[in-house]
This record gives sequence, C-alpha cells and structure tokens, in this order.
Amino acid sequence: MTETTSPADPYALAQEAAARLRELTGVESHDVALVLGSGWLPAVDALGEVTAEISTTDLPGFSAAAVAGHSGKIRSVRAGDRQLLVFLSRTHYYEGKGVDAVVHGVRTAAAAGCRAMVLTNGCGGLKKSWTPGTPVLISDHINLTGRSPLVGARFVDLTDLYSSRLRAMCREVDPSLDEGVYVQFTGPHYETPAEVRMAGVLGGHLVGMSTTLEAIAAREAGMEVLGISLVTNLAAGISGKPLNHEEVLEAGRAAASRMGDLLSRIVPRI
Repeated sequence: MTETTSPADPYALAQEAAARLRELTGVESHDVALVLGSGWLPAVDALGEVTAEISTTDLPGFSAAAVAGHSGKIRSVRAGDRQLLVFLSRTHYYEGKGVDAVVHGVRTAAAAGCRAMVLTNGCGGLKKSWTPGTPVLISDHINLTGRSPLVGARFVDLTDLYSSRLRAMCREVDPSLDEGVYVQFTGPHYETPAEVRMAGVLGGHLVGMSTTLEAIAAREAGMEVLGISLVTNLAAGISGKPLNHEEVLEAGRAAASRMGDLLSRIVPRI
C-alpha cells in the first residue's frame, strides 16, 4: 500500500487543530470524543444539543470524508454536563494517507481535553446469533495492518486497552450487550472466507477495517477507550451471500434508534 508522507510532528499538528477547534466551536475544553463508523451516522441526533458543527477540512491535518456513510463533519454536542466532540467520519488506513492521518482525530481530541474516546464501527460478525443491527462491545483487538501509530521507543501497555470499567457500565445500561475481539484487516476489499476462518482461529469475533490504530493512539494519549461494533452483516463465508457497502449502511439505518438510545444513555455517564 502506498502511503503519503506523514507530517514531521503529528502531535504539534494535533495541537494546532485543537486550537482551531476552540476558535470555531467556542468550547474551551471537550470531555468525551466519539468516532462514528459506517452505519452509525443516523444515531448521532440522540446524543444531545448540537452547539456547533464544522467541516473536517476546517481544521489543520484533516481531509474530506472518502467513504459513503461518513459525513465529513465534526460536531460539538452538549449532553448533560458533558461536552462531546463527535467525529462523523474517520480516515481509514486503506485510503493510503498514512497512519498519522488515521489517528489525527484521536490526537486532536486528546489535545482538545477529551479524557475518554468512544470508537464505533460497522463490521462483519462471526457469530450467527449476531444478526445485522446487533451492537457488540469490543473486549480486545487483533491488529493485522502490520502498523502502529507509535514511533520510536513509545512502549504503551495495551492489557486493558478497551476499558473493563466502561464495558461494565455499558452492560448496566443494556444487560443484553455481548462482547468480542475485533480483528482489523487493511481493506478496502472485504475479507475472504478463508481470512474470516483465520480470524476465528486467532480468537476473533468481529472483522473490519478500522478502530485498532485509533485505539492504540488513544491509549498513548492517556484516554480511556470504549469500543462498540455494529454488526452489519455476517462475515464472508458464514451466510454464503456476497457482501456490499450498501448493506452496511442499511443495517445502520435500521438500527439507528437502538444505537442512538444506547449512546445517549452511556456517554453522559463516562
């Protein structure tokens, strides 16, 4: 995969983006950041009062959304006594813009004051009981990109990367929530049935093309991480049906009410 050259100091670029964010939103500090993945966009309106909305391209280091189902917008939302920073799109590794671009939103959120990061995605599920529209808590991940957002001697412990405290809190809100290990492939092609079987042998339950690099960057920045996958389809080879991105978006639309209710009940408690 050909990648563009990363900026010399991605952390300084994140600080610049956070400073510009303060100017445009009028919010000095945000508390919790959310990245809404494919299929999650319809759920955003349930989070709270939108106090500002800007385009990602208004901030240094961001590019326009490149995937259907992602709006290319960032919202500042008031939810109770929390100020949320909601990214309605993300940069995917398969876009070839470099790992720093993939995690730039996470680093910007940290620079903007966020102490917790909620990462969502649309993904394929390996359990047949997870019908399309099922939310699953991410308990751990397997990063098959072969890359890390950390450079040099940055030794970051990932033992409890996906916060057990936050997962327990989610189950208090919705006891029906299941959890599983998320496996990130590079994409943009969907996984083959053999690759899905491999993911299962490795201990995976969910397969997709995002999240793991962002989670690592969030942990490096000292944020508590909550990961939630929306199962939008059974993974390749399980249902016997071909996969397509419209199916991902449709599953999100169908589950919008449940996802919005889930986030609106969880996020103010973080």
